[in-house]
Amino acid sequence: MALDSSLTARAWRADGVGARAVSAPPDRPQPAVPTPAGVWRADALDAGAAPAFTTGHAALDAALPGGGWPLGALVELLPATDDGGVPVWPLLLPALAAHRVGQGAGTVVLVGAPASPRPAADWQPGLPALAAAGLSPARLLWLPGASPVARLWAAEQALRCADVAAVLAWLPQARASDLRRLQLAAARRGDGLLFVLRPAQAARTASPAPLRLRLGVDVVASTLVVHVVKRRGPPLVAPLHLPAQSAAVRALLAAAEQARAAAAARVLPFAPRPDRPDAAREVDHAVDRVAVAA
Repeated sequence: MALDSSLTARAWRADGVGARAVSAPPDRPQPAVPTPAGVWRADALDAGAAPAFTTGHAALDAALPGGGWPLGALVELLPATDDGGVPVWPLLLPALAAHRVGQGAGTVVLVGAPASPRPAADWQPGLPALAAAGLSPARLLWLPGASPVARLWAAEQALRCADVAAVLAWLPQARASDLRRLQLAAARRGDGLLFVLRPAQAARTASPAPLRLRLGVDVVASTLVVHVVKRRGPPLVAPLHLPAQSAAVRALLAAAEQARAAAAARVLPFAPRPDRPDAAREVDHAVDRVAVAA
């Protein structure tokens, strides 16, 4: 029996006498299904994400749901090295300095310390550099933390304080359950920033953080390399390259370099001639001296 090639689909059924072909109904366009509240599609950034605060970096804001750091949520930072070789401050300072400035300038709590390359050397924040970037030292509260349990407890208590605008905690040994406690504590507040730093190897483990960033440094380009490991949206194929130094710090470094160059250039008078004893009493003029750059 010849089949009609114009039929796109056929269903065969037995009716007791023989078999006959029945054409399938033509395809009809399916109506668009509205996305329920609280649900986001994996091929697009979460449009209904939690409130966010700008990171101060336009390229990073464009890659994050909500256009900035999520408020009331855990942000996990994963530096490539634990010895301070990856600068974290240039990434965070714009938001830390500007968040809640008009609401009494809340406290920024620093919990724990990264591993120091120097034995018996405790990490301390560089207060002049932070002040130059707009973060007043009066807003900082530094809690070293003697043990992982103490650091976790201090971070959780800081999140419960209404006067705290942001918490930056170094928790290299934190477990998923510990991070979940911090995530819940941040969600209860809803308006604070929470950053937790862990080793880069932690990227292979599960985490309740809605945003995870792996950080590195491009030495040649002098930029901070940001890999978006996890976000509420499609994967980010290429990493972001952000300035490794803030504009204020770059201006200070340039001014310091100019000051050093000016101090290095000094004016030296000619030495008195032995055959002219009265030369020491002569008045030196500008044309009698030479500027020697050290």
